[in-house]
Amino acid sequence: MIRIFSLLAGAFFSLALLWSAGKGAVSYISEPTPKTVEASFHEHPKPLHLSSDGPFGTFDRQQLQRGFQVYSEVCATCHALKHVAYRDLAALGYNEAEVKAIAAKAQIPAYNPATGEVKMNPGQPKDHFPPVVYGGAGSPPDLSLVAKARHGGPAYIYSLLTGYADQAGYKNEKGEELLKKFPEAKTPDGLFFNPYFANLNIAMPAPLVSDGQVTYADGTKATVDQMAQDVSAFLMWTAEPKLEKRNQTGWPVIGFLLFATALAYMAYRTVWAGKKGH
Repeated sequence: MIRIFSLLAGAFFSLALLWSAGKGAVSYISEPTPKTVEASFHEHPKPLHLSSDGPFGTFDRQQLQRGFQVYSEVCATCHALKHVAYRDLAALGYNEAEVKAIAAKAQIPAYNPATGEVKMNPGQPKDHFPPVVYGGAGSPPDLSLVAKARHGGPAYIYSLLTGYADQAGYKNEKGEELLKKFPEAKTPDGLFFNPYFANLNIAMPAPLVSDGQVTYADGTKATVDQMAQDVSAFLMWTAEPKLEKRNQTGWPVIGFLLFATALAYMAYRTVWAGKKGH
């Protein structure tokens, strides 16, 4: 009798749990999601195809050098690369003399423990990119790992850089006009409307404002779209500089594991072939 009662109690609680889960699922599907400004007008990253994409991806050295040029001439004023050393730039195709010349343009703080003074010295290849001294409110994010830290990676960076828009008249994919649907959503003074940013309003003004903002050494036409693609590719490299080596190592490892699995299975069949039934 006690056993039957236990089974009935267990069945009751199991059914109650299933009913509760089912009700929650139905409510989630049937009830409309509350529409906020962000939910209605936030855009997902635009497609961006880089040579580093996929399991066989490799970096385009020329594009990386162009991206580094965009970073140096446009972004470096506000954003640092604290996880990158100047000697790492050799991976972009720069020779030793070029790396030394790039490093020497920077001023690296050096602390003297004897006097307590901080002296600024020209950078050397062993030095990391120095922190940015920023005079405004807050501190712009370091860009070393931003391509891995943001959902969408380089596609998000590319979309953000090319996504600044005039808020007046801006429509979402359903054709709804932002300020007509949400009059209170007007971008505050000092911020800039960008539908690819999480809350639509970003403190950073558009950094890429016109074609030809930089002059590429390889002669590539520096359109806003091209510059955004190039700096996004460069920041993908700063976030994952060992990507090529990882891809090159990964496939032989997978092949070895598959071979080892097949070998182990055949050994199992051989060892136990005459043991079954005993």
